[in-house]
Amino acid sequence: MAKITKINHVAIVVRDIEESLKFWEESLGLSLDHIEVVPSQNSRVAFIPVGDSEVELVQPTSSETGLASYLEKRGEGMHHLCLEVDNIDAKLTELKEKGVRLINETAEVLPGRKMAFIHPKAGNGVMIELYQLTD
Repeated sequence: MAKITKINHVAIVVRDIEESLKFWEESLGLSLDHIEVVPSQNSRVAFIPVGDSEVELVQPTSSETGLASYLEKRGEGMHHLCLEVDNIDAKLTELKEKGVRLINETAEVLPGRKMAFIHPKAGNGVMIELYQLTD
C-alpha cells in the first residue's frame, strides 16, 4: 500500500508572480527560492520554502489552458494541495480501485518527479496533486 508522506506544497494561482511576491516576501518575510518555467503545464512557478513544504505561486503562460480558465472564473487563490507519496503508481491504482475520480489515470513523468491530479469533486472541492520525487 502506497503511503502519503507529507504535504509537499500548496499552489496558489496568481495573475502576476512578481506582484504577488511582494506580499509573501515583504509582508510575511518568506524568501523566494527560485522561479521556474514549466512548459508542460504552460505556467511559471515561484517556489517559496516554508519548513519542509513550499508555497508555490503559479502563473499561467497561455490563455488557452485550464489554469488560465480557472483564474478567469475564480480569480486568484488556492489552486491545489500537493501530497507527496512514496509510490505514485501504486497510489493511483489504489484510488482507481476505490472509484476515486482522477484527472490523470497515470502519472506524468518530469525531471526528478512524477505527478498526477485527483479531481476536485473527489476532494471536497479541492484539487489534489500526488507527487513522487524520483531523484
